[in-house]
Amino acid sequence: MGSPRISGEDPEHVEALAVAQAPLPPIIVHRATMRVIDGLHRLRAAEARGQDKIAVRFFDGDEADAFVLAVESNITHGLPLSMADRKQAAGRIIVSHAQWSDRMIASVTGIAPGTVADIRRKVSAGTAVEGSRIGQDGRVRPINGAEGRRLAGELIAENPDLSLRQIARAAGISPETARDVRNRMRRGEEPLSKPRGKARTRHEGRPAGPRGGFGSNTAPARTPIEDRIAAVDRLKADPALRFSETGRTLLRLLNIHMLTAEEWEEIIDNVPPHCSGIVATLARECAGIWGEIAVRVDHQMAEIV
Repeated sequence: MGSPRISGEDPEHVEALAVAQAPLPPIIVHRATMRVIDGLHRLRAAEARGQDKIAVRFFDGDEADAFVLAVESNITHGLPLSMADRKQAAGRIIVSHAQWSDRMIASVTGIAPGTVADIRRKVSAGTAVEGSRIGQDGRVRPINGAEGRRLAGELIAENPDLSLRQIARAAGISPETARDVRNRMRRGEEPLSKPRGKARTRHEGRPAGPRGGFGSNTAPARTPIEDRIAAVDRLKADPALRFSETGRTLLRLLNIHMLTAEEWEEIIDNVPPHCSGIVATLARECAGIWGEIAVRVDHQMAEIV
């Protein structure tokens, strides 16, 4: 199985855990091989404390899945993996879980989907890949989206009243892609995207007006999701937040907002009509609270400076 850490154990981190007063959380052990999946530093800290026992949770999957769990666990807590560790782990997961999408592997390794795509190209050495991949939402989608778009166009032409979710499921594409196909057909265009050689704007193909897609040009510009996730990961690694109850609460609140545009679209499209008013009101109130937090945190920073 092997550790995702290129440099191995960190003695300073072991020492910091050993002298801390807090009890050590359970480690995760691969039952079949009895190797530590997550918590080797905690195990060494327990030994340094003179303990002869430590709480354990067992994992019963195969070694490839055990490695994935090791990577994912070290992304969400503990001593963060370095960028080199994450990239090497991504390359290994691409080989063992070739059916996973770039976004799926990115969510496990904590790097951007574009970086995963670059690593995949190097690993595959230019070999053409066909078939489908499993996305972060657990759905199987074709690698070549052209066929999915073509099928979505046929479905929309036959039954214009189908929901985006129904179209996406039947065509094996994302709800956002289904929306783009529908919008193109409404404008009398072909369902397929424009060739890559042609320049296109980030939100081209989305309808104008208040009902634009999530993150459309009717909304303020947003930081790319990959950059937001990376920012939250940096905050997770900060001891000032990780080791305080209010800090952990803040990290949990920030983490639940790290959804892609496609995931937000699916949530929005599946809000029951009779709940729309309440959901919209609560969304606006939550946005107002976050806006006030932003103003007050900015003000605190200005006072410090």
